[in-house]
Formats: sequence, C-alpha cells, structure tokens
Amino acid sequence: MSEKSDLKAASPDPEPAVSTLPYSRWASIFGGPDVWIGPRIAGLPDFAKDSDSEESSQAILNKQIEAENGTDIQYRTCSWQKTAALLFSEYICLAIMSFPWSYSVLGLVPGLILTVFVAATVLYTSLVLWKFCLRHPEVRDVCDLGKMLFWGKDWAWWGTAICFVLNNTFIQALHVLVGAKYLNTMTESDDIGHCRTVVFSVVTTIICFMFSLPRTFDMMSKLGTASAIFTFISVLLAAVFAGVEGKPAGYDPLKLGEPIVTAFPVKGTTFVNGMSAFLNISYTFIGQITLPSFIAEMRDPREFPKALWACTIGEIFVFSIVGSVVYAYSGNQYVTAPAFGSLHTVYKKAAFSFMIPTIIFLGCLYASVTARFVFFRAFRNSKHLHSHTIVGWGSWAGILLITWIFAFIIAQVIPFFSALLSVMSSLFDSWFGFIFWGVAYFRMRSVDKTVGRKHNVITDWFGIIVNIFLIGCGILFLSVGTYASVQSIIDQYEAGAVSGVFSCASNGI
Repeated sequence: MSEKSDLKAASPDPEPAVSTLPYSRWASIFGGPDVWIGPRIAGLPDFAKDSDSEESSQAILNKQIEAENGTDIQYRTCSWQKTAALLFSEYICLAIMSFPWSYSVLGLVPGLILTVFVAATVLYTSLVLWKFCLRHPEVRDVCDLGKMLFWGKDWAWWGTAICFVLNNTFIQALHVLVGAKYLNTMTESDDIGHCRTVVFSVVTTIICFMFSLPRTFDMMSKLGTASAIFTFISVLLAAVFAGVEGKPAGYDPLKLGEPIVTAFPVKGTTFVNGMSAFLNISYTFIGQITLPSFIAEMRDPREFPKALWACTIGEIFVFSIVGSVVYAYSGNQYVTAPAFGSLHTVYKKAAFSFMIPTIIFLGCLYASVTARFVFFRAFRNSKHLHSHTIVGWGSWAGILLITWIFAFIIAQVIPFFSALLSVMSSLFDSWFGFIFWGVAYFRMRSVDKTVGRKHNVITDWFGIIVNIFLIGCGILFLSVGTYASVQSIIDQYEAGAVSGVFSCASNGI
C-alpha cells in the first residue's frame, strides 16, 4: 500500500522515522490518504515486534491484514461506512429519550447549548484518539492505549482495564433494565403470576447473550445498521406522537396545571438535579471507550473521521430536535425519563416497540467489546483466534455469559434509568471522555517536537488551553459528578420514588 502517509523504513531506534512527504491539514480533520502519521510515543510491545520487518505504522497495519488472509475469522474488514453504522448504533440509542427530562431541569437554552458543546468536545477528543491509534496500530482497545499513555505502567493498564470492563458491564446492565421496563410496559394489564421485573430481566439477559455471539464487528455492523434505523423511527414517532396527542400522559390541569416549558432553569433547581441532567446529556455523547476497538478492525483506519463526522452531525440534529419537541409538549410537570412515559398508552407502546433492536443490540455491542478485550489476550497468536474451534467458541461464549450475569445483578441493584446514566457518566466518562485524551494530546505534542514538528504559536497555545480544560472537566466529572450521582440515588430511595433491589414490582413506564 503506497500512500502519502507511508512512513520510512525503521531505523535501529524503536521509534519509526517520520514522513517528510506533503500532507493535508484537512486530512487531519476529515481523514484520507494524505493524513500525517506522527511518531510513536513508545516502542513496540513485545507481542508486536518482528525483527524481520519494518516497524512503521503502515508496515504494522499491512502485516496485520496479511496475517488474516485466508483465515476463517478476519477482523480488519470494516470500511468507514460499516464503522459509521457501528457509531450510529452506539450513539443513536435509548438514552436520547433522557434529553427531554434534562432540558426540563436545565432549561431549553442551556440544554441546547450544552448539547452542542458536549458534541463538539467529543468530536475533538475522538480525533485526538484516532491520531493516537494511527501512530500505534497494534492498539486493540482502550486498555492498551491507557498503559501507553501513562508511561507503560502496569497500574495504568490494570486501572484502565477495571474501569473499561465496569463501564461496559454497566451499559449492559442499563439495557437489561430497559428490556424489563419495556416488557413491563407492554404487559402492564396482564397477570404474569411471578416476580415479573426479575423474570423480565432474566429474559432480556438471555436474549442479549444470544445476540452477542458474533465475533467480528463486520457482522455486528449489519445488526447495528438495523438498530440505528429502528431507533431513529422510535424517537421520531415519540416526537410526532407528543404533538399529535395534544396533552401529555397524566395531564391534570387542576393539580399540576398546563405544561410549563422554560428557557432557563426554574427557581429552586438543585445542584444535584442540574448536574444529573448534564451528566445524562454527556453520557449519551461520550462513547470514546469503544473507538480504539472499532479503529482496530478498520481495513484503512485513516478513513475513520468520515464515520465520526457523519455520526456527530446526525447526533446533534436528532438529539436536539427530539429532546426539544418532546419537552415542549410535555412540560416540566409531565416529562419522564425515558420520555416514552410522557405519551399516552397506545402511542407509548407503539413508539417504544421500535426501540427493541437497540435495547438488545447496544448492550450486545459493549459485551462484544469486553469479550474482545479478554479473548484477544487469552488467545493471542493462537489458532483459536482466527479459526472455528470448540475451545475458541466455547471461551468466547463463556466470557460473554459472565459479563451478562454481572450486568443482570447491577440492573437489579440500581433499578432506575436516569440515576444509572449519571453514575456511569461520572465514574467512567471522566476518564474515557476527557482525561485520557488531554494526556494523549500532550504526549503526542511532546514527541512531535523531538522530530522537529511544531505548530504555530496560536495553534499551539490553543491546543494547550483546550486540553488542560478537558483534563479539568474530567476531574470535575469524577469528583463533583460522582457526588451528585450518588446523592441523587440516595434522594430517590428516601423519597420512595424507586423500588428496592431485586424488586418484583413493575418498572413499566
């Protein structure tokens, strides 16, 4: 593959020489063959070294692709279009329906401003992540990346691995919770005769486990496309039905009055509620934790920004329009999270039913990412990685099963939607949404200077300020955000607004 971004043959130094060929500044934003691939921040790990071959980024990528030729299971097969399908399926999800509630707390104007701000921040940090992965094509997931960012320390790998697995398992738990919520909503008038919420959670867990079994993102992208389309139809119907029905579910003008829509937060809005609303918005956008895994299965990772831009633009329009419309017709008094609860029964069931594919698929996607993390390390350089073997498939299924069992338990312990989103956002998005990529920027900036590559003064200072700000945001999320999330859970339990752990009571909306 002879492209302008190809690097020169490696010198005895473990860091490859840097391309001196022309490159496009536009390519650094939108991707393509002209993108400049900078030097590594550290030498190759032992498992990726090959004394007989070149150690440039392009050479490593070519070697990975060649090694898969003729094998039963190939991983580096995704085009940017298939990667875009994965991104859309990850981001166009049920969490969109928490936006009306967030706007009711924050006010419509601050809510929309924060929506665009968080989207822009995630876009920028995702581009930083992409550039880091281009320099280090052996990176398969965020755990590899985390250890490299923090100077190859083992504690960095273990810390990243724990947060990575917990984050993904929490997201699986969210979809177990929502699956039970959906089944309860559909059968609210039926006598199930058992501990219905727990039973429905078990059913959802089993279904999700079965759909998690495909081993390549190429196959998952096909499922993801269907999931994203059905989710878009679901939220579009919710917005349309909110306008068509005239009055929201639970409408009581004598007790609650007419729906009130505010441009800014109402007087008396607590810090805990405001932070929870902001964290809900942030959670929906922040998904960089999976991006190294997606990039690792692209045939040409230089094309990744095309998928990223398409998804980000779509997100801003869908999230803002659906959130605003549903909130405008529901008002502060009647809005729920997820917002399907603001619709009357027939409309609610119709719109919610189109969400079934994403309820199942998105949890499966995160389960697959976790399974890859374990599986690729357990069977690195083994025939079980690329062949259909009993050991390979049995291990893959076993790893997935364990993650789904833990997800089921978490869903029963934290059985409420908005608070679970806030907990995940504060604990994990602080690292994987902000801190990691600020550190990545400074590590790459430092090594670029060693090869004589410098930005102009304005660009350099802008980058420094932005990335210090990102690290600060991450620390704020981790500290203040975690406090607000935990306090919100305590407040809801004390107010009796939610059922207890492993509750049999219906959690339908």
